[in-house]
Amino acid sequence: MLTRPSPDDSITQFPAIPADCPPSERVQTRHFRSILLSSPSALSIELKNISKQFGSVAALSDISFTVNDGELVALLGPSGGGKTTALRLIAGLETPDEGGIFIRGAQVNGVPPQHRSIGFVFQNYALFKTMTVFKNIAFGPKIKKWDRKKIQARVAELVALLELKGLEERYPHQLSGGQRQRVAIARALAGNPDVLLLDEPFAAVDAQIRQELRQWLVRLHQDLKLTTIFVTHDQEEAMEVADRIVIFSNGRLAQIGTPQEVYEQPRNEFVAKFVGVLNVLELEARDGVARHNELEFPAHGLADGQKLRIGFRPYAVQVSPDPAACRYPATLRRTYFLGVMLRLELVLPSGLVVRSRMSKEEYSRLGLGDGQQVSMQIRHYRILSTDSGELGAEVSATHELPGHSPGEGI
Repeated sequence: MLTRPSPDDSITQFPAIPADCPPSERVQTRHFRSILLSSPSALSIELKNISKQFGSVAALSDISFTVNDGELVALLGPSGGGKTTALRLIAGLETPDEGGIFIRGAQVNGVPPQHRSIGFVFQNYALFKTMTVFKNIAFGPKIKKWDRKKIQARVAELVALLELKGLEERYPHQLSGGQRQRVAIARALAGNPDVLLLDEPFAAVDAQIRQELRQWLVRLHQDLKLTTIFVTHDQEEAMEVADRIVIFSNGRLAQIGTPQEVYEQPRNEFVAKFVGVLNVLELEARDGVARHNELEFPAHGLADGQKLRIGFRPYAVQVSPDPAACRYPATLRRTYFLGVMLRLELVLPSGLVVRSRMSKEEYSRLGLGDGQQVSMQIRHYRILSTDSGELGAEVSATHELPGHSPGEGI
């Protein structure tokens, strides 16, 4: 089984510092290597108050986060959010305008990429077209002037681990997308890096291969316990693979947390809407009740005429096949098949559309079908603020409303 190198092993894996390397880079590189070898730390990577601009565009603004040793972290966000810039800064492919990047406690702002003990996998694989699989994987160790037998042993080890046996003499154009991606990861791992960085590693393959590669990456990480950071704009991918998720929005950090935390306890409206599906309603208070069409909620202290925005996940919408069982009658307009789960599109008499979600088993048990008259209620919701504002805890929807008997709430 492939293992991470010990500090003693890694001494011989650093490439020689080129003679023409600027003096400042030579000093910083030597300092970084000495810390890397002598001070193993539970804190593998740290970004402190990082800012980066490209012309007039602020790609990152005062970003700070940490990645623990052996952690698998996703950088998630929409296009232009700053996640790839953050990854390239860690790799040394870009230089921050402000702030510091630390690997195992050593600041690496001036350390060139090849001296950071980092493996990088590009989105387009960036394999050498004129080299075989074997030579692509062996490229890094060869540049580092490893012994020939050691290179052959390392390549054989990675070929077995990444399920590439029998493909060693093939060229990149003779491989499938999934095979090319595994070769790219093997090449990144060949030099025994302390950190593995992947830029949207599964974007170029079809859905089936993407799912297989996700599961494979999780298994690989469990085997190696190698600090790994990957960029993705796919929420499902981040939720399925990562230990923690760092969410970016317009060059700023929106939230950091486990997949469960960012889904169930979103910090702001952007996160709540970006990670998963959210029904959003704008309510207006009148006579102690906040309303949107026929839906009624507690006014939460608002005066008449004041407005309130709320949001609730599809799983918070309870559906009954009995049109009189819940307070609000609705029509099940359409059911969307999502694999294990189903999404239901409900239309209220006013024309308001509400989305619900349930398992196939529950759907069958309730005997639901498109076009059916049903009833619904919302079990809990959140009061929303602006995108940059903090969200409160979920509110239970079993409140007594003016003019209704106890228990008749929404």
